[in-house]
Amino acid sequence: MTDKVSTQVTAESEEPSGWQASLWSDAWRELRHDAIFVVAAAVVLLFVTMAAFPRLFTGADPRSCDLSRSLAGPSSEHWFGFDLLGCDYYARVVYGARASITIGITVTVAALAIAVLLGSLAGYYGGVLDAVIARFTDIVFGLPFILGAIVVLTVFETRGLPQVSFVLAILGWTTMTRLVRSSVLSARDNDYVLAAKALGAGDLRILWRHILPNAMAPVIVYATIYVGIVIAAEATLSFLGVGLQLPAISWGLMISDAQFRIAAAPHLLLFPGLFLSLTVLSFILMGDALRDALDPKLR
Repeated sequence: MTDKVSTQVTAESEEPSGWQASLWSDAWRELRHDAIFVVAAAVVLLFVTMAAFPRLFTGADPRSCDLSRSLAGPSSEHWFGFDLLGCDYYARVVYGARASITIGITVTVAALAIAVLLGSLAGYYGGVLDAVIARFTDIVFGLPFILGAIVVLTVFETRGLPQVSFVLAILGWTTMTRLVRSSVLSARDNDYVLAAKALGAGDLRILWRHILPNAMAPVIVYATIYVGIVIAAEATLSFLGVGLQLPAISWGLMISDAQFRIAAAPHLLLFPGLFLSLTVLSFILMGDALRDALDPKLR
């Protein structure tokens, strides 16, 4: 009789893993036939590859300039023309993907790590710990994202990738923390969690093996969209002069330099703006498609 009960409890504790695998496999099956997701994922893959391996897309040096070609327009040899200093603009747009996408992914991963830690503790243990984390989250959430980043970044004398990523990460974890907390709260009292506790599993094992795998779907959806939000935020900060500084190359800096020459050289704004918009839009569309695929109610 004891063996039978133990077998039943074990089966119940293992059930969510199979259910979660089925959820993701069903979602992947649907996503493969979603034209919007496929196109958005292809664009994201293209830009990530561009950021990681820019020499696959151009052999020109983005810092090699010739003033005699200043503000020259696009041509068959130089597709995007030249900037004010006579630098090949196509090469600069390609290399600009590295800073923008690196910051987007780095900030999202860091914010996700903070959110999983704090949200899991708050949702699983509740009580005083939940109240303290919730109030701290509310305080940070009350700081306007862009305005807070502007204020904090002005403290730094030099603003490169580490500084901008750090500031955006410490200001951008709040929404994901709330998502993790609510997902953990809804999962912690399920039968498979109680079964795992009955078998003597520790809190860390229960969180890692049973609760988080079944609570991460909405967080992953938001994190995908959030990459695009961070990339847009970095471009905004660089445009305002409080983000990345020269000699860094980023789409935001290029758009900032182009704002005073739109009439004389519209290509300076067109190409980095187009690449930035496509990247942000692709991450948002991927997130929307993931949400639809992972939520059975929306199918």
